[in-house]
Amino acid sequence: MYTRRSPRTASGSSPRPGGLHRRTRSTGRTAAGLLAVAALLVSACSSGSPTTSAASAAAQEAALAALPRATPAALSSYYRQKPAWRGCGVPGFECATVKAPLDYAEPSAGDVRLAVARKKATGPGKRLGSLLVNPGGPGGSAIGYVQSYAGIGYPAEVRARYDMVAVDPRGVARSEPVECLDGPAMDRYTQTDSTPDDANETDGLTAAYRTFAEGCGADAPELLRHVSTVEAARDMDIVRAALGDGKLNFVGASYGTFLGATYAGLFPERTGRLVLDGAMDPSLPARRLNLEQTAGFETAFRSFVKDCVRQAGCPLGGRGTPPEKAGRNLKAFFEKLDARPVPTGDAGGRRLTESLATTGVIAAMYDEGSWERLREALTSAMRENDGSGLLVLSDSYYERDAEGAYSNLMFANAAVNCLDLPPAFDTADEVRRALPEFEKASPVFGEGLAWASLNCAYWPVRATGEPHRIEAKGAAPIVVVGTTRDPATPYRWARALAGQLSSARLLTYEGDGHTAYGRGSSCIDRTINAYLVRGTPPQDGKRCS
Repeated sequence: MYTRRSPRTASGSSPRPGGLHRRTRSTGRTAAGLLAVAALLVSACSSGSPTTSAASAAAQEAALAALPRATPAALSSYYRQKPAWRGCGVPGFECATVKAPLDYAEPSAGDVRLAVARKKATGPGKRLGSLLVNPGGPGGSAIGYVQSYAGIGYPAEVRARYDMVAVDPRGVARSEPVECLDGPAMDRYTQTDSTPDDANETDGLTAAYRTFAEGCGADAPELLRHVSTVEAARDMDIVRAALGDGKLNFVGASYGTFLGATYAGLFPERTGRLVLDGAMDPSLPARRLNLEQTAGFETAFRSFVKDCVRQAGCPLGGRGTPPEKAGRNLKAFFEKLDARPVPTGDAGGRRLTESLATTGVIAAMYDEGSWERLREALTSAMRENDGSGLLVLSDSYYERDAEGAYSNLMFANAAVNCLDLPPAFDTADEVRRALPEFEKASPVFGEGLAWASLNCAYWPVRATGEPHRIEAKGAAPIVVVGTTRDPATPYRWARALAGQLSSARLLTYEGDGHTAYGRGSSCIDRTINAYLVRGTPPQDGKRCS
């Protein structure tokens, strides 16, 4: 499943494809990452099948129940930590390491080391404590995000009153990162045919999934069992205590909303001001999540088409071309690439395959600020046999640098998603039977996204989570933000999460793109700033455009 958010630059523009925040959003991206799963081949399912044994259901319910207010004696040493802050190469920021137990059920079994970064409140005004931020993923580096955008680009009134803080979750970026494949192996993986036409191609795709999973299992066999969202949320409570805060204040985007909601469910009495932007619905099984997200990308694509055909030279059709026709034109282009990839000028000889082109297009769906660049890239590929523009979009989505190295975003993404909930599909035959449903949801992307939902089937570690509702009874007001044409986290998920959380206030942005805060709506920004700075939550149901 794709759930990511783009990072921002110091000026507040989003360098990426997948871009969130914008002012100008281009498509490039940093380790702060878009925030979601890797494209097609790496799109690990972030939810699972609803069937579960009574024993596992009971265990899951116990794991997600609100924890005791008192800190267990076995964890007291973790909660008493005092971070040793030091410079970390970025002006204005300090970094430290905080320890957490590898296994909360057996704290004596060893530690994980969590990387934390902060920028102290600038003033004026009374300091309100720490504000933790998470850009999503799972797998996006929160530290990369706070250093490249949030710590310098969030509204001045917020930065004046809060220490801006980020912790890379276990298994992510600077916190004992999971690694699976080297650069050349990842290049092969991302070029694997993700819409198999016959038994041989199906075998090739499932073999790629197995190779990826085996690489992750070989790298960190013990850690891989303990990178769940529940454990990451418990880690945040240790960080909260280490920072000296009585309650957790938090802004999470995309997957970060699941992390924040999980924290609220575990620690409702310690929940401060939470903003959950681009919300996920934790109650859905994987197949439903992936199907609804597929429909979300179709909605975003239709918005792109309406804009594209108004421009001179749109490669998908002339003025007045309906989205259905434009979609057929793009799908036909993908099929041509499946048979004959086009040159890209890549030094390593990579050509633009159907899978890479699809990823490039999906990357641009995150942010309408990327539409112009996508239109130009499609024009070059479809009319000039030059796939370089779409390759750049795809590489930025995967966080592949110019030397061919990949960040650990895709690895951590799969590790967390495949542990949080069982796979959507267990076999290739199950995917084939579901293709009509996915292709109905999106004639353009449905086939590839259905096959992308298979990769958790080969994961070396059994999932420990299940779909579940989160109510967080007793928590302070929580602001849940949804964008009506969000491609990656459909608006209905925000409504669903707001309906589950007992203290939620739903804030709606009527517009395009992934998430809403900091993307140009003064109404959204004023509303969230008032909540963070003055503690004034919006009226439930407030809408902005």
